[in-house]
Amino acid sequence: FNVFSHGEMTSFKSNFIGGLCLLHSACTNGHLMCAGCFIHLLADARLKEEQATCPNCRCEISKSLCCRNLAVEKAVSELPCECGFCLKQFPRSVLERHQKEECQDRVTQCKYKRIGCPWQGPFHELTVHEAECSHPTKTGNELMGILDEMDQSHRKEMQLYNGIFSLLCFEKIGFTEVQFRPYRTDDFITRLYYETPRFTVLNQTWVLKARVNDSERNPNLSCKRTLSFQLILKSKVNSALECSYLLLKGPYDDVRINPVIYHYVFSNDANETDYMPLPIIDSVECNKLLAAKNINLRLFIFQIQK
Repeated sequence: FNVFSHGEMTSFKSNFIGGLCLLHSACTNGHLMCAGCFIHLLADARLKEEQATCPNCRCEISKSLCCRNLAVEKAVSELPCECGFCLKQFPRSVLERHQKEECQDRVTQCKYKRIGCPWQGPFHELTVHEAECSHPTKTGNELMGILDEMDQSHRKEMQLYNGIFSLLCFEKIGFTEVQFRPYRTDDFITRLYYETPRFTVLNQTWVLKARVNDSERNPNLSCKRTLSFQLILKSKVNSALECSYLLLKGPYDDVRINPVIYHYVFSNDANETDYMPLPIIDSVECNKLLAAKNINLRLFIFQIQK
C-alpha cells in the first residue's frame, strides 16, 4: 500500500470532495466515479500504456466516451457533507461558508502574524492565544530580526517577478506552444518519456523532453508524481547561445504551474540542459497533465546579448 503524507492527504481530500460535485457516467453501462478518480484512472492507464477501463465492468473509457450525469450531480449536491475541520454534517450548499466563516475549528492565524508570530490553530483558541501572544511585548531589536527574515522571504518572491519583467525587456524573445507526446524506450524494461516534435524559436531548432518521477521504473505505483523537462538545441551555432527560458501552462489548460526561470549557455558541445523540475503545484495537478493524450504547454526563450 502507498502511504499519503499529511500534505498529500489534505490535497487528496480537498480534490476528492470537490470532485464529488462533478460526476461522470464513466462508461457505456452508466457506472459513475468522481472527476478526481476519473483523472487518476486515465493517468494510471497512460503510465502503464494500457487502455483505461471502468473499475466495475472493465469496458473501455476515455474523456470522449464519458459524460456528466446531471441528475446524480443534483442529488449529490443536496446530500449532507462532512466539514473538514469539525467533522459535523452540513448541506453542501452552506458547507463552503461554514468552513470559511463559521466553523469554530477552522484553521486561523494570529493577528500578530505581521510581526512574525507563526501560530496557527483552531478558531476557538484564537482569543486565548492572542491574549498570551509574546510578539506584542518583544523589544524593537527582537522584532527587527523577525522582520528581516520576513523581508528576505518577500524579496525572493519579488526577485522572480522582477526577473520576468527584466526578461520582457530583451531584444530577442521567442515563444511557442509545445506538445509533449508519450513514447517508450527500447530497453528490455521499457520506460516512459515524453518528447515534442522539433520546433523553431529565435531562428533555432529545438526539442523538449520530459520524464515522470525522473524515469522511475513504475511511476504508476507511486502516489507522488512529478514531471521534469530538458531543453535541447538541435541547430548548429557559430558561437555560444546564452538563454533564459521558462515553461507555463497552455492557453486553454487549467493546470497550476508556478513560473521558474532557468538559465543555460548552449553550444555545439553542450546543447542539452539538465532535467529541471516542472514546477507543478502538486501530484493532483500532475495527474491532470498525465491523463491527457498529449501535454500542452507554452515555452518562452529569451536570448541574452552581451
